[in-house]
Amino acid sequence: MSMSRKPQVCVLGSAEPGSKAYELAGQAGELLAKSGITVVSGCGSPATRHAAQRAIDAGGLVVSILPADAMPAEDWPASVVIPCGMGDARNLLMALAGDACLVIGGRAGTISEVCLAWLHHRPLLPLTGCGGWSDGLLQNPPDERGNSPILPWDSIATLDAQLQSLNLVRI
Repeated sequence: MSMSRKPQVCVLGSAEPGSKAYELAGQAGELLAKSGITVVSGCGSPATRHAAQRAIDAGGLVVSILPADAMPAEDWPASVVIPCGMGDARNLLMALAGDACLVIGGRAGTISEVCLAWLHHRPLLPLTGCGGWSDGLLQNPPDERGNSPILPWDSIATLDAQLQSLNLVRI
């Protein structure tokens, strides 16, 4: 029997509980899990942690790359935990660990992960229509080189279609 690697999608960004972006992050985590995609998440923001938890609840696999050098609490929403002890340098691991990067809102750490993903030709899937840094990514890419596709989404149906266009979800 031949085994092949499952697709992996990094979930980057931030959004607060109760916001539309937070709810869509959770739905995105569930969609990724149900599509057989491994979720890679630092689980450091409420939105990325929510996405990871929903992926776990849906029976998916979640890999969490932590900036610290210690293991998290037992209730950490991950199947596999990698405490790298690299601080912010861990953003490169996050950028490289996915076949694509889902971007939700975001602050400075998200911007650094997005720029690193862009430099390494990872497709970017920014959430739009919910505010935050991801809203303007299509109009303001990291630079002029066009290193990777920027495929916005504003609903789970659109995200599913974008994942299919990248051949990460089989129809």
